[in-house]
Amino acid sequence: MLRLDDTFFVLIDVQGKLSTVMHEREALIENCLKAVQCMQALDIPIVWTEQIPAKMGETVTELSELLGDAKPIEKISFSCCGEPSFVSAVEALGRKRAIVAGMETHVCVYQTAADLFAAGYHVEVLADAVSSRTPENKLVGLEKMKTANVEVSSVETAVFELMRTAEHPSFRDILKIVK
Repeated sequence: MLRLDDTFFVLIDVQGKLSTVMHEREALIENCLKAVQCMQALDIPIVWTEQIPAKMGETVTELSELLGDAKPIEKISFSCCGEPSFVSAVEALGRKRAIVAGMETHVCVYQTAADLFAAGYHVEVLADAVSSRTPENKLVGLEKMKTANVEVSSVETAVFELMRTAEHPSFRDILKIVK
């Protein structure tokens, strides 16, 4: 189970050029926005990445504006764990449970989730906040993650698991975000 005091959120490569060719792009962006807003409402730390932004473009405006002054971690490896600054940022959090969203499901999301699990983290990928260029590749990525001991969840499942009760101070704010 996810816990507020031990969880962090990873947003992977939701960038301009590539995002325009994602299967069900609108749902991907909408659910990533919901996930970020919920994580912010729950004070869950967010680490976000961009794959070679000079070539792939920057994080889509809707998300980068929401993330504010934070800066993305640039990477060239498909797995975020192949970037030392990402590993350092995650280790500095001192948390052991990762929620993962972004693109592409069968490449960067899968490799990052599998590597985080191999490094000793509990990992949950948000199936409704990941995408690939084709639905088949998204499915392949989710299946590969399951075989790599990564849990598959959704934005609402993860958020309500973190809150545990309707008495949580952020419950009303979260309801406004997810509805």
